[in-house]
Amino acid sequence: MKYYLILLFFALAGFALHGQGQVVLEKGAVSFVSSRNVYVKFASTKNINVGDTLFIDKNGKLIPALAVSNKSSTSTVCTPLLGEKMQVSQEVVAKTIAKKEPPKAKEEKAEQPARPPADNENTAVAERANPVITPESEDGEPLFRQRVSGRISAGSYSNFSDYQNTHRMRYAFLFRGQNLKNSRFSTDNYITFRHTLNEWEEVKENLGRALKVYALSVSYDFDSTSNLTLGRKINPRMSSVGAIDGLQYEKGLGHFLVGAIAGSRPDFSDYSFNPSLMQAGAYVGFATGEGADFQQTTFGFMEQRNKANVDRRFVYFQHMQELFNNLNLFSSFEVDLFENINNEAHSALRLANLLVSLRYRVSRNLRFSASYDNRKNIIYYESYRSFIDRLIDDETRQGLRLGASYRPFKTIVLGANASWRFQKSDMNLSRNLNAYLNFSRIPMLNARVSLTANFLQTNFLNSRIFGARISKDIIRRKLDGEIYYRKVHYQYKSNETTIGQDIAGASLSLALMKNLALYIYYEGTFDDQGRALHRFNSRIIQRF
Repeated sequence: MKYYLILLFFALAGFALHGQGQVVLEKGAVSFVSSRNVYVKFASTKNINVGDTLFIDKNGKLIPALAVSNKSSTSTVCTPLLGEKMQVSQEVVAKTIAKKEPPKAKEEKAEQPARPPADNENTAVAERANPVITPESEDGEPLFRQRVSGRISAGSYSNFSDYQNTHRMRYAFLFRGQNLKNSRFSTDNYITFRHTLNEWEEVKENLGRALKVYALSVSYDFDSTSNLTLGRKINPRMSSVGAIDGLQYEKGLGHFLVGAIAGSRPDFSDYSFNPSLMQAGAYVGFATGEGADFQQTTFGFMEQRNKANVDRRFVYFQHMQELFNNLNLFSSFEVDLFENINNEAHSALRLANLLVSLRYRVSRNLRFSASYDNRKNIIYYESYRSFIDRLIDDETRQGLRLGASYRPFKTIVLGANASWRFQKSDMNLSRNLNAYLNFSRIPMLNARVSLTANFLQTNFLNSRIFGARISKDIIRRKLDGEIYYRKVHYQYKSNETTIGQDIAGASLSLALMKNLALYIYYEGTFDDQGRALHRFNSRIIQRF
């Protein structure tokens, strides 16, 4: 029955199209290619709409290649759908419908009067109000379009306990601007400053402990395929290397790309600039295809120094690919070629920082995932998580992880994740099982509910955690609230000590204006020995 309905649907669709007009192939040509868009020129775009798909001819077959995002009377701005780079003057095809003109009434005059000058003027004004950005525009339109986003925030983090009260302040500035004022220049900035009240001497002693510069860079696009970056930035081609202070250059060559890095690493103790930790390297990459044929690969070499001495040499590999429909692979690893630890040089090959991740979507409602991670421990220069959240993250990030989620109904999702960290000596063994049940909408209450259970075993403790969380739009698009509760049980293996905790919290998010929001958060932790810890956080954020 289902197949008959599908055939009926296509038959009706075909009849409707036949009634509208005949399918016509209109040819155009690529006029310019930027780093994000492809510009296509047509004799006329009267029958082409925003959202339409444009095609290229490959061996006699029309392959979807571009999606129209904007247009003028003769040009279109398109988003690429293929991994391969389009070429200037390359032929592009649009499938349009030649609409049949309704027959004119017999009493209608053969000639219509000319449009009044006022109407022509209004049409010209309307076209100028929504122009298409094309490099060849005679009106002086820019080659690049500016895209800017950012936020400024100020927050307070207060802890109250039986033995100590602390109050910390945190200010953050984030700004990302692509092609500022439609130029070739872009910038990426993320800077924070935090301090504890009545402890200003620590800031004076070492500014780097309070001031954190996570990104501070400026980039210049030579053309649509090459760019140069100066400052601190993480290279997405070699993400696990971390932030790089210095110069980064990349050049695209069709499906291939080459890049070079020269600069230093941030200081390990406080993330400040340290010119003694020099590093340099180069990489090559390859990207092609879409869907089941998509793949992107990077292979690089890096040498890192500590003052004048070579500290480490290694090769880096990163690969992502859709192996086949709905099965995605991401992998990265480093192989040490040389390292100097405690003034002892080693040249033997050693696999380091391995990550392999697979995600498989069986259907819209069923998904599986698997990963193996033996990367080095992450250094947190800032963390506002509770003890239990930091514990679970530290003990479960490395090792083998398996996950599954299933949506039996539209508003219900249930799932589980299991992780196992193992070593030959079993000195750092951990096992974890996390299960959850989410309700995206509870009838009558119009609220979201999440139920969780977590079981953790390590060499030094076992824990059990059960939780429930409810969130709701109190005032639509203005005020959002959330409350949660967790029951925690710890058992330390060294001295058989057991601790029970009740953790309760609540938060409010208030939209003061369109881009101005206020967040208020409270969490209380109460253990079975009568001790209590209260956390009050507040933050105001201005976006632009």
